[in-house]
Amino acid sequence: MTVLREAARVNGQVEAYVEPAGRAERRSLTFAEWDRAADGVAGYLARRGVAKGDVVCLLLPSCIEYAVLYAALLRLGAITSGINPRMGAGEVVSIVERAAPVLLVADREAAPMPDAVAVAVAVAERAEVRSSWGGEPPREWPELAPHDPVAVVWTSGTTGKPKGAVFDHANLAAVARGTDVLSQPGDRRLSPLPFAHVGYMTRAWDEIANAVTTIITPTPWRADDAVRILADERVTVAQGVPTQWALMLASEELERADLGALRVAGTGAARMTASMVAEVRRRFGVPVVVRYTSTESSLGTGTTLASSDEEVATTVGRPVAGVELAIVDGEGRPVPAGSVGRVRLRSAATMRGYWGRGPGRGRTVDELLDAEATASVLAPDGWLTTGDFGRLTPEGNLVLSGRAHERYIRGGYNVYPAEVEEALSSHPGVARAAVVGVPDEVLGEIGVAVVVAEAGAAPELDALREHCSRTLSDYKAPDALVVVDELPLTPMMKVDPGRLAAVAAQGAEERRSRLGRNRRPASGVLGSGPIGEADKKERA
Repeated sequence: MTVLREAARVNGQVEAYVEPAGRAERRSLTFAEWDRAADGVAGYLARRGVAKGDVVCLLLPSCIEYAVLYAALLRLGAITSGINPRMGAGEVVSIVERAAPVLLVADREAAPMPDAVAVAVAVAERAEVRSSWGGEPPREWPELAPHDPVAVVWTSGTTGKPKGAVFDHANLAAVARGTDVLSQPGDRRLSPLPFAHVGYMTRAWDEIANAVTTIITPTPWRADDAVRILADERVTVAQGVPTQWALMLASEELERADLGALRVAGTGAARMTASMVAEVRRRFGVPVVVRYTSTESSLGTGTTLASSDEEVATTVGRPVAGVELAIVDGEGRPVPAGSVGRVRLRSAATMRGYWGRGPGRGRTVDELLDAEATASVLAPDGWLTTGDFGRLTPEGNLVLSGRAHERYIRGGYNVYPAEVEEALSSHPGVARAAVVGVPDEVLGEIGVAVVVAEAGAAPELDALREHCSRTLSDYKAPDALVVVDELPLTPMMKVDPGRLAAVAAQGAEERRSRLGRNRRPASGVLGSGPIGEADKKERA
């Protein structure tokens, strides 16, 4: 990884990563230290049999060790598969089975490991890897090519089962060319995204080339902590989903925080109202920009520093550098100007395809892919169908109109009703279930479960949430419950989406009434459950 070697030479004393002080002592790693640690870990991994083309899974929280491991694996020509610790046991098992890693690195205290995983693959502990930072590098380094695969980033498909988007070195280089205002030389960037997310996994070249300091957000995320870190660490770029910005605006820390170093606030994943955009701009004293992309595309569209509050609130801007955008109908033909259609993106940053099955040693990137799944979204000419619907304004800004397959976005996380419905239907007290996303002032959207109970059963929200969280990520558990005698159906005996939405809206309104319309939202906590430990008593 020559770009990190050069960064260690030119910007060796610049902090590459910081774990801020708070509930633990402050930790940091300079670019020179990162370079040296990556060599030591690469030697450790090589001695454990990891070679070019092998997959290594990282079941770790966002941490300095994750970054060192990723750099070491890049140097070995291995493929890094990050697994978000918030995923449910079933999701983790599914990923490990399909990734077929030669090694899994884990922190059992921070991210409990399913028993099925512990017996299926060799495991290295985070502390063990940490002890190898000063060790000997490999005797030989492999030759690397632009199209060697480097990462598998997992996302939910339309069925809710994780799919792995495969990226190579050339993809990472393309991302570095398209990050514009969110990445300037010498930035200190605070982002709440987990390191297993595409927002980290595909941006290594950008952050190294620009000597960007990554401030690692503590988990669970708390608004008061985030504001304090912005001030203490002299952060220049702050990013978050609208939910997080709403909670930071409500934080008492904001009034006394010195945010003089901040130059831009970024948001995305869900809509932020124009009034909230204006409030963030006023209270934080910087322009607000929005970004839109998908895991598979990595780069997409964005607004500019000069965009109005209304533009930031109602659109996701124009294609960033190197990205093409098209709005097409179901047959792939361009729609008339201003009409709604499927959103397509094309760039050199787009994934190579979806991961297939089996280990990668000795195989080309194309041989690793699931050809059928890849062809369903990625055309031979490079156009990626994102699954979103949208239209273009006369100024050329993209307005998202809806999402395919009824996906909703809760607090910045994608949720697909089908997988939640499947989990609910496996509960002994549930005969039938439908899930729909409805608007929410703080979380953007929440999930409402509309349930038909089994005879003699009386399902309760807390019990259903706990049941879902056994197999799904915690944020996918429904936030509200409506029990009905029968699901509303169309004459064709399908669930009527219009009538279902009306029933769900009623359930959401009852939830808001219970929580109280004027209380401080969610106690400023995210990431330790669907809203946070401090809010559990108020969610029912």
